[in-house]
Amino acid sequence: MDAVPSSAAPASAPFGPGAQIPGPEGAGPEALEQLRSSLPDYARDLRLNLGSVLSSAGTPGLNDRQRWGVALATAIAARHAPLARAVEAAGAQHLDAAHVTAARTAAAIMGMNNVYYRFLHLVEDEEDGYRGLPARLRMNALSAPGIDALDFELACLAVSAINGCGLCISSHERKLRSHGVSREAVQSAVRIAAVIHAVAGVLDYTAS
Repeated sequence: MDAVPSSAAPASAPFGPGAQIPGPEGAGPEALEQLRSSLPDYARDLRLNLGSVLSSAGTPGLNDRQRWGVALATAIAARHAPLARAVEAAGAQHLDAAHVTAARTAAAIMGMNNVYYRFLHLVEDEEDGYRGLPARLRMNALSAPGIDALDFELACLAVSAINGCGLCISSHERKLRSHGVSREAVQSAVRIAAVIHAVAGVLDYTAS
């Protein structure tokens, strides 16, 4: 199965060639494995699934950069900072500064959009008047993510799955499919989101 195709050349990143952006403080490449190993026996399925969805064999349709970009965006969206830092460190060999920034941006912008558009989806307005009102929210990152547009769409879709916005899920899924992205690739991105979200919850519980 081919990886998700590129739609266009990436836009210039706000960093020079070889530049490093602020990284995951205190997290080395072994941190993610340590967190995975710390999952209790009742979450053994999650322990195994985490290893699977972060491997090339476990995420058909995605390349390494897409897989780790989705993993980082969803770990940030899952609001577990140690897990997010560990994912960033583990994926450092696959993600340059622009892709790390884009993953952070996807988590940030969709954290806003998912709340607003979930409201539009769920509100019981017989006249459907809310959809006719301008959002009046800046969303410039969606049109200029600094990386390949489809890579960013995958991250936005996965974050939307975590945040439970039906409108956003449908919109990003349609865009990906209309540009030739396979259902298998879309499913892989959502499977990463599902596992990362569940792992973050267990880690948060066991640390409390």
